[in-house]
Amino acid sequence: MDLPRVYEWIDIKTILIFSCVFLLLSDYIRNKAPKNFPPGPWSLPIIGHLHHIDHSKIHLQLAKFAEKYGDVLSIRIFGLRIVVLNGYKRVKEVYVQQGENLVDRPMLPMIYDIFGDKGLGGSSGYKWKQQRRFALSTLRNFGLGKKSLEPSIHLECRFLTEAISSEHGQAFDLRMLLNNAVSNVICVLVFGNRFEYSDNDFQSLLKNINEAMYLEGSVSVQLYNMFPWLMGQVPGPHKTMFALWQEVIDFVREKVNEHRVDYDSSNPRDYIDCFLAEMEKLKDNTAAGFDVENLCICTVDLFVAGTETTSTTLYWGLLYMMKYPEIQAKVQEEIDGVVGGSRQPSLSDRDNMPYTNAVIHEIQRIGNIIPINLPRATVEDTQIGEYSIPKGTAVIGSLTSVLFDESEWETPHSFNPGHFLDAEGKFRRRDAFLPFSLGKRVCLGEQLARMELFLFFSSLLQRFTFSSPAGVEPSIDYKLGTTRCPKPYKLCAVSR
Repeated sequence: MDLPRVYEWIDIKTILIFSCVFLLLSDYIRNKAPKNFPPGPWSLPIIGHLHHIDHSKIHLQLAKFAEKYGDVLSIRIFGLRIVVLNGYKRVKEVYVQQGENLVDRPMLPMIYDIFGDKGLGGSSGYKWKQQRRFALSTLRNFGLGKKSLEPSIHLECRFLTEAISSEHGQAFDLRMLLNNAVSNVICVLVFGNRFEYSDNDFQSLLKNINEAMYLEGSVSVQLYNMFPWLMGQVPGPHKTMFALWQEVIDFVREKVNEHRVDYDSSNPRDYIDCFLAEMEKLKDNTAAGFDVENLCICTVDLFVAGTETTSTTLYWGLLYMMKYPEIQAKVQEEIDGVVGGSRQPSLSDRDNMPYTNAVIHEIQRIGNIIPINLPRATVEDTQIGEYSIPKGTAVIGSLTSVLFDESEWETPHSFNPGHFLDAEGKFRRRDAFLPFSLGKRVCLGEQLARMELFLFFSSLLQRFTFSSPAGVEPSIDYKLGTTRCPKPYKLCAVSR
């Protein structure tokens, strides 16, 4: 080998070694655990705990880590060093007593590159407070949490039961019908109209949302959070996810543009019209986020959140009714006794239907739709238990550890409506029932979801008996993305 080629080889080798050392040192400095930080499993440079985590079971693995490291632990996932809270007492203590210090969101490249720092879910600080206040007051004016919204849900229940009747008891997958029905309730509030079940474009949009939320839990997307500069250059599920979310944003932007054409500030029809009016009032207060781009992202947040979790809960609910036909029969007996068959169930019936109410709550508990909650970030340096948590640290409360807390639930791993019934068979509330989370970032649509779950569930069981196709055993297997939902299944709905 001649001398120039030796020098060339040495230079390349030196550069590679230097680059590796630089990456390792920078990763060590950037992700070094602060002093007195919560313990956790040993991590590798660059990838953190990626090698420890099966993303299809991450909520279960966090529970295993808690057995070893306690109810406050740390782990490196999503490209961040995250503090994980476990158990009802610890989650409640931190989310309530220190709630004001946990209102921000950490900056995840995946979220930022799709939505920026906009919307109700991803924004922080002053902008988030202004947008949440506005959304709550506006949706309440249109009936959120009030009986005035009940007729709209009743109407959708009728459309849904008619669509199910058209299947004539044959096996089919109800998922997309449930999605469309539940989505229409929030669509009326946000867009001012519902969408027919025969609208193929809207059905396709709902499928895109389901797929995007599933892909958010993929390894490819987590690698994007760690190495956005690299993963942005290569194909994979993360690119599909970005494309799907862009289609959803484009759909909402089209609706916003339609509203701007015939918008009348003196006669607002829905959330979008009210937001346009607020844009005019606060045009000089740019920090509040009342602009067209933020309107699009806030609307996406409301549209998606108002669709996915409630429809998934109902999808779990019908699966459990098939798996436990004796519970289904008991619910139907109560509905028949309180409501009968000549009218639809009403919210005023709920207090007289403790067993049905208990079954719905147990479906929410064991369905565990958002198993590890969405990450929050500390606004300032804080103390959690004996540990010091620096400002800007991501914190996750494991809702799995709350809803399955063995010190709070008699039979946490069994489907047991008795969790929500007292000795006299009356409905009882449980402090550890937190499917909507709690604290300053508690689910904005909790009241709407509770209304929808009772009215849809009781209406469906009033009209139909649900069973598996002949020879098929109901399976409670799931797939995990942003939400935990059943694997697709078919059912038979026989009119009663």
